[in-house]
Amino acid sequence: MSKSFIEWVGERNTAPLGSWLAAASPTVAEALGWAGFDFLIVDLEHAPLETAQAIELLRAIAVTPTRPVVRIADNDPVLIKRALDIGTRTLMLPFVQNAQEARAAVEASFYPPQGMRGVAALHRASRYATDTDYFVTANADLTLIAEIETPDAADQLEAIAAVEGISALFVGTVDLAAYMGHIGRVGAPEVQAKLKSIAQRCRAAAIPCGCAAPSVELAQRFLGYGFDFITVASDLGLMMNAARNALVQLTDRES
Repeated sequence: MSKSFIEWVGERNTAPLGSWLAAASPTVAEALGWAGFDFLIVDLEHAPLETAQAIELLRAIAVTPTRPVVRIADNDPVLIKRALDIGTRTLMLPFVQNAQEARAAVEASFYPPQGMRGVAALHRASRYATDTDYFVTANADLTLIAEIETPDAADQLEAIAAVEGISALFVGTVDLAAYMGHIGRVGAPEVQAKLKSIAQRCRAAAIPCGCAAPSVELAQRFLGYGFDFITVASDLGLMMNAARNALVQLTDRES
C-alpha cells in the first residue's frame, strides 16, 4: 500500500498543488491527472456527481500519477460509508464546526473497535474481496481531512485538530469569506488576516492544513502564509478562464 496522503505531504519539499473536479467528467479528470497536479478532489458536495459516477472519476485518476481525494456531500454516516466502500483512502469532511462533529465523522469512518463503519464483504475498496488484508489495514490507511468553513469553526480549530482520527484540516476560503461578510471576495484584507492566522495556528497545533485558492495569485499568497497543500480553482474554472482569455485576445486582435 502506498503512503497515506498526509505522509506524502510531509515528505515533499514543496507544498502539493491540487484542483477540484466540478465537471463530473472522467475524461477531464484523467487529463488533469496527466497535467501535473499532485492531487485532485472528487467533489460530491457541489458537483453533479453520485457514488457510481464518482467511481468512474476514481478509475480515471488511477491511471495517472496524481492522488485522489473525495469530498462527500455531508457528514452523514451513510455517505461516509459509501465513499469508503468505493475505495476512498483520503476523505474530506465538509462543514465541520466543532470537535463533537469531528468525532462523529471519525466514528463513522473507522471499522470496529475504533469506530462503527458497516462491514461489507464485497466492494471496490477491498478489490472485490481479493485484498485479504483490507479489513486489517483499512483503519490505518485512512486519511480524514476536516473542512473549516466558518469563523465559528476556525475558533474551534485546535479542538477539532485534537480529535483522534482527524489527520488534517482544510479551509474552505470562499465559504469562510462569505460567513465573514465578504461573499465572493476571498482577497478582502479581513479574510486574508484570518487565513494567515489559521495557517499559523495549525503550525502551532502540529496539524497539516490546506486551503482553496480561487486564483494562482491567491495560491501564491497562501503558500507564503504556510499552508501545507493548496487547491487552485477547478476544472471548470480553469477551462472558463482559458476560454475567456482566448476570446479577449482574439477580440483585441480584431479591433
